[in-house]
Amino acid sequence: MEQRPLGKTGLHVSVLGYGCGAIGGLMVKGSAAEQDRAIGRAIDQGITYFDTASAYGDGVSESNLGRALKALRAKVIVGTKVRIRGPQRLDIAGTIAQSIDASLARLGRDSVDIFHLHEPITQAGEAPSFTADQILQQAVPALRKLRDQGKIRFYGITGLGDAPMLRRVLDEGGFATSQMPYNILNPSGVTPLPAASSMPDLGGVIHHAGKAGIGVMAIRILAGGALSGSEDRSPLGVAKVEPIASGASYAADVQAARRLLPLIEAGYAKDLVELALRFSAMPHEISTVLVGTASIAELDHAVAAINQGPLPAEALAMIKQLQNG
Repeated sequence: MEQRPLGKTGLHVSVLGYGCGAIGGLMVKGSAAEQDRAIGRAIDQGITYFDTASAYGDGVSESNLGRALKALRAKVIVGTKVRIRGPQRLDIAGTIAQSIDASLARLGRDSVDIFHLHEPITQAGEAPSFTADQILQQAVPALRKLRDQGKIRFYGITGLGDAPMLRRVLDEGGFATSQMPYNILNPSGVTPLPAASSMPDLGGVIHHAGKAGIGVMAIRILAGGALSGSEDRSPLGVAKVEPIASGASYAADVQAARRLLPLIEAGYAKDLVELALRFSAMPHEISTVLVGTASIAELDHAVAAINQGPLPAEALAMIKQLQNG
């Protein structure tokens, strides 16, 4: 599998990263045997980046990933995240320090490669979001301390919120990575959307981060599963998915995805999932695209899709025509 530079970190990561969250659900609700097989299968197929968070199953994902990697004696790149909610907002630095210690214990590691702040950054900073000043003045010093202590190698953000605030934080905070929503329904992280669009406009933040040498990890590449073209949910995944940087509802995203079916009929991809995966990995600013799975079969399908490489120019033109029509 293709390995890409992760910004200026010196690390290289697989173009397809393994997401251990609750939307796919395998690493939260699956059996230990199936989880271990999935992680081993991912590594065998060239996946080198594994993404988890303390919020995924209240730490269950971290524990399961740590167990699987230990059993396999695997040397891979691991990222986790901190979420700061409720009363924790009164002690941002303390919460960050406590969170990484708990995450390391669950993962069974002395350090992680990447530690992401997992909250939106906005002008107003209304909960659960934070202002740029809160991030730069309170969170960043705490993250730098963890790096100096050897508990994390690099720190990053989940790039949700207001584009100007995100650009400021990326410019001033020393962040090495950013996880950004990017998919075929809303590509505005690379190129701002037209003024007439109803999609949330991420204002070219992915392009901005790439120019600054920040490693971009694309998230929501399947719009929470909607880009399968079906509203059916796996028993292992969450029952309901709220849209992030896409349409007004999951159902609306599914309908938008189905409008792309003529590309499948034209033979540009075997199905909508393949189309979405190949599209999301095309921007040169993106180091890895993260996908969560409910089964090994879904993992194999994602790997086969990403290995097909970029979509041809004719397919991109057809996508634009269908979306504008």
